[in-house]
Amino acid sequence: MNDPVIDLIIRIKNASMVRNETVEIDHSSYKEEVLKKLKSMKYIDGYEVVGDVKKTILITLRYKDGVPALTDLKIHSKPGERVYTSYTKIKSVLGGMGSLVVSTPKGILTGKEAKNAKVGGELLFEIW
Repeated sequence: MNDPVIDLIIRIKNASMVRNETVEIDHSSYKEEVLKKLKSMKYIDGYEVVGDVKKTILITLRYKDGVPALTDLKIHSKPGERVYTSYTKIKSVLGGMGSLVVSTPKGILTGKEAKNAKVGGELLFEIW
């Protein structure tokens, strides 16, 4: 896959839909920042960087009463079509039930955090 964030989020979604406990992906610092945000939003239980020469990330998925915490998502930016927005145009996801993830100059932020910081950026994906 050409886009590491799309690959990361789709692997997490697919693994949670088949009720896997963990999923393993290749390491990058950008993916690690996205995972920090997903953990703070409580969509995953945690992650661990393993390996010395070839690093991978082992992600522990979160379930609530057997139901995956991550039920669906919508990808905005794709390799051939990047979507950027200002903070004034950021809307809530599912009336506040979901979250928007934005890559900004201040790092990976949720839509709500980006609005409060008054910073726009690349819309990565919506998650609920």
